[in-house]
Amino acid sequence: MFIDIEQLGFLGVFIAGAIPWFEAIVVVPIGILIGLNPTLTVLFAVLGNALTIFLFAFLGDRIRAWMLARRVKAGKQGESKRFIKAQQSFDKWGIYGMAALGPVVIGTQFAAAISVAAGVKPLKTSIVISVATLLWAGGIALAMVLFGAGT
Repeated sequence: MFIDIEQLGFLGVFIAGAIPWFEAIVVVPIGILIGLNPTLTVLFAVLGNALTIFLFAFLGDRIRAWMLARRVKAGKQGESKRFIKAQQSFDKWGIYGMAALGPVVIGTQFAAAISVAAGVKPLKTSIVISVATLLWAGGIALAMVLFGAGT
């Protein structure tokens, strides 16, 4: 079976979208600029990103405990400044604010972990943040297409 370069491009978009803090909203413009189909680029980038959003949401408590233990082992006290800032953001904006701002401010996976740690159910967290990521990525792709990028 022969795999063409475009299929490899979509695989790359999926994998890059799944890398924490390398968001779908970063991967989509790159995919479009290298000539991939914008709709499929959004789909694969968001699916990759959603995979890790679900993982972080459902494993959020364990990830937080692991990160905290790692900080303590390194001689640092308590939560990181980034975590504290994210928690304050959650307290101010809630799950919908985290979903809207997560892709551009703290990362979708981190937004998912913070939301679950704050008491939002993992499934709700995953769906809300994934939908927001889809809206961001789709909006970016649409703007790029309207302005002639990648064509």
